Amino acid sequence: MGFVSGRESASGPESASRLTHLDDEGRARMVDVGAKPVTRRVAVAEGVLETTAEVIALIRDGRMPKGDVLATARIAGIGGAKRTSELIPLAHLLPLDQVVVDLALEDASVRIRAEVAVTARTGVEMEALTAVAVAGLALHDMVKAVDPDCVLGGIRLVSKTGGKSDRSAAVDAGAAIVVVASTRAASGEREDATGPLIADWLAERGLRAEVVVTPDADVLAALRAAVARRPAVILTTGGTGPSPTDRTPESTRAVVDRELPGVAEAIRAAGRTSVPTADLSRATAGLAGRTVVVNLPGSRGGVRDGLGVLAELLPHLLDQVEGGDHG
Repeated sequence: MGFVSGRESASGPESASRLTHLDDEGRARMVDVGAKPVTRRVAVAEGVLETTAEVIALIRDGRMPKGDVLATARIAGIGGAKRTSELIPLAHLLPLDQVVVDLALEDASVRIRAEVAVTARTGVEMEALTAVAVAGLALHDMVKAVDPDCVLGGIRLVSKTGGKSDRSAAVDAGAAIVVVASTRAASGEREDATGPLIADWLAERGLRAEVVVTPDADVLAALRAAVARRPAVILTTGGTGPSPTDRTPESTRAVVDRELPGVAEAIRAAGRTSVPTADLSRATAGLAGRTVVVNLPGSRGGVRDGLGVLAELLPHLLDQVEGGDHG
């Protein structure tokens, strides 16, 4: 694996042998971005503070002992973004155009979202992530007197635009990837029966489909690798149930920018007519940039039900992703 920089990883033939943040003598350095074009760059990051329903009620009613929890965290997040270059040693000092920190109260958690924009030669992923982290730490400080066990986590980059790794860039409209989450199929203990079924279905619709079989523990890495290739469609099969080893829904949420809850619910409804336990599925669907990502069940019957739903939805969905008219 190549060294990944704090801004953008190296690309091209030198990326495998040259570490972008080390000089020829192995010493840390700040990457020279002087030759890069100045473009508008935007990054969005998210995180969550897990707490209790009682704390959420206190925050909503303005009765927390330390005062206005959300306003304090929002200001802290903005300040954190502005000071990223002081906190992250090899990050560049950037003239930020905008920092927006939003905090959403959920049943027993606070979701943190930061959007940072700059017009510069390098991106603002670290600023967005730092904004979320600092806002979350401020939330923790404001909440700990009532809930000392609150947990800050799930901090991740949701999307980035501008620069060479722009996730809004066009996809390979003729490509699809099938990710099979099955520890036993990956080890050769049993034959994968669902991947080829999905690949054939995609081929009938003019999509070149590649099947990737991965252990459940590695499904996130497989999805990230698939998304990086920017296919039009990624369909997963398996790993969507309540078993402790089922990780496909969580992994999918980690790579998509926007969820499509109606698609997942339609697939559950289709399976429910023949298999009542279809309601136990935690499958999700969404968009990673312009790539459609949909979780399907791990059984052949469940896959057929899901593909039946997608037969009607997918053409219109792909058209919409590329800016098509609702008509």
